[in-house]
Amino acid sequence: MTADIRVLVVDDDQGARALHCRFVAEAPGFAVAGTAATGREALAQARGVDLVLLDMRLPDISGVEVLHRLRTLGESGPDVLVISSSQDQTTVRQAIAARVRGYLVKPFTQAALRERLEQYRAARRDTAEAARERPLAQGEIDRLLATGGIRTVAPSGRRPATAAGLPKGLAEHTLARVVAALDPVAAMSTAEVASACGLSRATAHRYLTHLVDAGVIDLAYRYGRRGRPEVLYRLVPSGR
Repeated sequence: MTADIRVLVVDDDQGARALHCRFVAEAPGFAVAGTAATGREALAQARGVDLVLLDMRLPDISGVEVLHRLRTLGESGPDVLVISSSQDQTTVRQAIAARVRGYLVKPFTQAALRERLEQYRAARRDTAEAARERPLAQGEIDRLLATGGIRTVAPSGRRPATAAGLPKGLAEHTLARVVAALDPVAAMSTAEVASACGLSRATAHRYLTHLVDAGVIDLAYRYGRRGRPEVLYRLVPSGR
């Protein structure tokens, strides 16, 4: 049985803490690991949890400062979902720059928080899938060599990106498998790529979207008799 995701609820308002703890406790797959009323209390408990629900307005140090200190923990640090009434551009931009997993404006409903928690749980599952991935076969490696490898490009700067520059939740080896499954001539659907790589459709779609943004693959369309056309993907021909 999969262990529950451990959550630390951080808010200086006692009523809000109690309410958010109830929301978390009633969300399947999640458990309240602790609560904190200040930034320093949050930092003291952060190493033992998976996810922090972080208010940005705290009485001792700001939520932004808490985020910066959590990032110094590296891989041992928890993920963060901001829950705050702060909507000013400076606070929101600073939180996003700290790579939070979401930003939920207070007050919010139980359904709204549960949706964010379910999205987070799905992303963790996809990351775990990637960590258990199979090694590349010789034919897949040869294909990568033949197509010039993975030419990732950062969407904002249009510069080549290293594996460390991949969006959070994407793994280098899984990205290589997706590229190896594609062809510059025969286009494939998301379902076909997912089947070829042993991934869920949602996970395959995330990798394909990244590769489209990076300029590694092109879009094509398959038109049926009804409904919207099916989106297909194929490698950009070498040298283009």
